[in-house]
Amino acid sequence: MKYTSQENKIIEKIKHAIPDVTPGVVARAYHLGRLVCDIGVGTTSPYYDLASLTKVIFTQQAIMEAYDKGLWTFETKVSDVLPDFKHEILIKDLLTHTSGLEWWKPFYQSIPLDMPWTAKRAWIYQQINESTPNKTDKAVYSDLGFILLGFILEKLHQKNIYDVWLDLKERSYPTTTLDFHLENKTTLPKEQFAPTEDCPWRKRILRAEVHDENTWSFGGISTHAGLFGSIEDLAAYGLTVRSQLQGIARYNVRQKTAQLFATRAIPPEVGDWALGYMMPSHENASCGPHFSVRSIGHTGFTGTSFWYDPRNDLLIMILSNRVHYGRDNKAYISLRPQIHSWIYESLKRTV
Repeated sequence: MKYTSQENKIIEKIKHAIPDVTPGVVARAYHLGRLVCDIGVGTTSPYYDLASLTKVIFTQQAIMEAYDKGLWTFETKVSDVLPDFKHEILIKDLLTHTSGLEWWKPFYQSIPLDMPWTAKRAWIYQQINESTPNKTDKAVYSDLGFILLGFILEKLHQKNIYDVWLDLKERSYPTTTLDFHLENKTTLPKEQFAPTEDCPWRKRILRAEVHDENTWSFGGISTHAGLFGSIEDLAAYGLTVRSQLQGIARYNVRQKTAQLFATRAIPPEVGDWALGYMMPSHENASCGPHFSVRSIGHTGFTGTSFWYDPRNDLLIMILSNRVHYGRDNKAYISLRPQIHSWIYESLKRTV
């Protein structure tokens, strides 16, 4: 592939930074809707485990659509949709990570693994329902909250969660290869997927199987993790968000709804969240220091991210498999904002 001089400069910087950090990086950027950076550095693959980007590609979009259709409001409690739910929690609080639900629980250690994925969902719901929320004055990032959103979506649509996903995909991402690997299997060649961790629990290097242990134990599908896709797929999502916010194309939500969900929803002293989207933290933002305070995005544990700055109309997406070097390798936390800055600075005459 032939790169521009600006892309080559970014590539050289990343090339010197990735040893012992991640096997490789794929990055793509759009400015004013125009592709301005499309690079691969190191050992890359066509497809990646998108990890928690599932929360925005699927769950946030689906729950935002349901809001736009009047299926719930910001005053709707979880128990209004799921009558047997025991706790006083608003659906909105799940999106802003202020529900008080625990950030994570090792469900994979006790869930009956021999059940089909559809049968496991009642077990998962019961575990969350029996947990005790602990409300604090700070947002606490919670996988459990986003898992619970899946049960809400199922009830609102009267469909299982995979069918909810397929409906959303058909409407929003029809030309992409975005998908879950049900029962942790795929019809695509495994070598096309970036390898993630040498997992001590599953006792193998994972490839085309979701890295997140809970999602794997659920049968490969959840509303907090599980999607796989390419940089082209992630770009399709990012450009969808851009078009929703700008109202420049007909999408499944009204522009004012998209803008509402992309607006800061809690005070900065509580946390940096819109409705489902991250917003830049005051210090050490994963999008680097150049993105405006109105920016929205999300990250994934495997080394993935999406950030969009509506003020500068700049969209940057990064895929990597940094967990291949072990989940405790934290060096990628410093590299990711640098990549954003290198791309931004290459465009500084136009942004």
